[in-house]
Amino acid sequence: MVALIPTDAEDPAALREALARALDGGPALGFGMLGDAPDWVPQGTAAVIATSGSSGIPKRVALSGEALRASADATAARIGSGRWLLALPAGYVAGLQVLVRSLLAGTRPAALDGRFSPTSFAEATLSMLRPSEGMTSIPELYTSLVPAQLSTLLDASDDRPVRSALQAYRAILVGGQSLPEPLRDRAADLGIRLVRTYGSTETSGGCVYDGVPLDTVAVRTVDGELRIAGPMLADGYLGDGELTASAFSRDEHGIRWYHTGDLGLFEDGVVRVHGRADNVIVSGGINISLDRVERLVRRVPGLTGAVVVGVQDDRWGEASVIVAERGEALRRSEAEQLAHARDVVAAELGKHARPARLIVVDELDVLSSGKPDREAIRRAVAELH
Repeated sequence: MVALIPTDAEDPAALREALARALDGGPALGFGMLGDAPDWVPQGTAAVIATSGSSGIPKRVALSGEALRASADATAARIGSGRWLLALPAGYVAGLQVLVRSLLAGTRPAALDGRFSPTSFAEATLSMLRPSEGMTSIPELYTSLVPAQLSTLLDASDDRPVRSALQAYRAILVGGQSLPEPLRDRAADLGIRLVRTYGSTETSGGCVYDGVPLDTVAVRTVDGELRIAGPMLADGYLGDGELTASAFSRDEHGIRWYHTGDLGLFEDGVVRVHGRADNVIVSGGINISLDRVERLVRRVPGLTGAVVVGVQDDRWGEASVIVAERGEALRRSEAEQLAHARDVVAAELGKHARPARLIVVDELDVLSSGKPDREAIRRAVAELH
């Protein structure tokens, strides 16, 4: 057994040193731990990340040093190695992996000065491009963002320092949720090199890049659900053997698979994610994936950051509702926006999948990771509905 130390992720420099020790045998680091956290964890554990994602179900994901290293090595093999900017909370797996990759690359990550903003992002990035003592060349630059951060930066890209900063990266990993096509197109038009990632805390972060599994990752589907195998899988959920057994299994060859809970396809070496198996409503007796509806809605100008949630409906049993932040959406009436979104969804999924309403809010509820807080949004909509 090794000691588990509840960890403050606010100081990247101190955290990097603690992480180096954790990867080398301990003590292990605990992120988001509450007062009932254990003092000891199994040998080999490097980090325990408390996460509820957007579902609200608390989980403590135990990650070994071997898994974290395997993920970082696979990323370097795919996109290269260099210096990273930490623009996400280090207490979440995407932020933690920025530190792991930096350790393995022998570099020190840069950090934002204060809260994330276009200005702090540009200043931190451009500081990485200035030669420092002992440097013979400027290293390749990398960072990880969530789509909401990317959208904020693209909206500010008329500012030359922000645009130059975005263009300075060899790769900007974007994950945590689906990346709307309009954001991808805007980034491509500016020459920004994005890499769409798919993965979770249980896979030590992103393990599928631009639809293609990393070299040490295996993917298959069982009854439409995506499952993942590889050396970066978590050991399981700390203190919850039942949940671990339901999420991880071994096949007839002894290979261990993580059950993602995501519906999708794996064809010709490419992963296509359709949405959460549990993010489905039944409207008029027909199953509708809210994730698929949301991806289509986000193609509509002004709704690229919208969230689609399900609510009870007297006529259909359940219905979907679009929730979008006030801003670009107001350039057209809400009725026009809703009509456009309904047409886009109907053309792809059928009339039965059309959203019933559009609600415009001043600001969407988000988790500290930057992802939409879907449960809070759903509750707010239910109260209005």
